[in-house]
Amino acid sequence: MAKATFHKEQRVYVKPVGTWAVIEKVKPQWVKDVEEPVRIYYDCGLGRDFKESELSLPEEDKAGEDGPAGRENWRLMRARNKWQDGDAARHHPYPGTFPVVVTDEKDWGGWRVPGQEYDRDPYRIERQARIMASGTRLLDIARGLLAAARDYPGELPADLTRLSQEATKIIRYVDETPAVAKKADKTAAG
Repeated sequence: MAKATFHKEQRVYVKPVGTWAVIEKVKPQWVKDVEEPVRIYYDCGLGRDFKESELSLPEEDKAGEDGPAGRENWRLMRARNKWQDGDAARHHPYPGTFPVVVTDEKDWGGWRVPGQEYDRDPYRIERQARIMASGTRLLDIARGLLAAARDYPGELPADLTRLSQEATKIIRYVDETPAVAKKADKTAAG
């Protein structure tokens, strides 16, 4: 489902018009029998509603965003289940839909689950989708914990020291470049 990125009274740059404006209204687009909005439009008082991709923040707001969560907007959306309507899937947490983790600003790319797998254990798949959508923010928390451990060596409680060591392993695993890519980089450079 769509989540509002901008809020009322926020100053944004409207790309199609090429001017700055203030958001007057946040307009969610609802679909019958779906608990969350499908899309979000923004009324900036310029004669039509704009999508998130048509708006951007001032540069000073962008500069404050560090880490993966600041660069990437992974989010959980809901897609209509083409094979089972809401009546046939009453045991699902959101009948008639399934989760999609979107990792691209254009609402495509990312992770989807096969219908049969979702039907087998929908609550497990819903939880997995929420974990994936929160992944970049959790990685930022791990990096913050690691920075705190570096800034205060020997001063952290044993539990936090152990967690910072786990955070180090996770960050190395996430940031690791596969050997094939490393080899291709060396070949291109040499």
